[in-house]
Amino acid sequence: MPADPVTASDVRAAVYLAADALTTVVDRDWRVPAGDLEWDCWETVEHIADDLFAYASQLGPRRPSVTDPVPIGWEYRRPGGPALTIYAVPEEGGQAGLLQVLESCGALLAAMVEVTPPTVRSQHTYGASDPEGFAAMGVVETLVHMRDVAAGLELPWEPPQELCARALDRLFPDVPAEGDSWQALLWATGRIALPGRDRRASWRWDGTPR
Repeated sequence: MPADPVTASDVRAAVYLAADALTTVVDRDWRVPAGDLEWDCWETVEHIADDLFAYASQLGPRRPSVTDPVPIGWEYRRPGGPALTIYAVPEEGGQAGLLQVLESCGALLAAMVEVTPPTVRSQHTYGASDPEGFAAMGVVETLVHMRDVAAGLELPWEPPQELCARALDRLFPDVPAEGDSWQALLWATGRIALPGRDRRASWRWDGTPR
């Protein structure tokens, strides 16, 4: 039986969970590697915020393209770092300020998901998608990259099973979701191996509506 749809409330829930967890370590050094990534924890949180903003932006035009992204500029702020449109100014608010950026971008995506008709389709590299698809992308980016950050900061992180199951069902319909949906989502995104399933060397989700 298919899971319930991913909603704007799920986007808010994922972002709030991440922000609340990071608030407990706001005085720590976030310039440490984020799990297996080449980015540090600060950059990875910026990347989450940037993705949330990008997904919101794709839903903004009255006549969105299904073949081309909204042409908003971006840049690499260092070799090997993430490509960003959205970033936080460390001198203005520090890590608490970065969390405000994260929550603001999450709020933008949630609002766009709520007001955009479900018939709208907009470009994404992994398939032109609808508002629910972009909501699910925001949830997955937040939950999975927060796991990378949590590994770097030695912070407990295990999001709700139901939230993981909805995102997994929407974007990874070919991935078995029986049992622990958080572990299944980590396997689907190449983070871990599971019994009988090697760690994925490459992966992609399917954003097209079903």
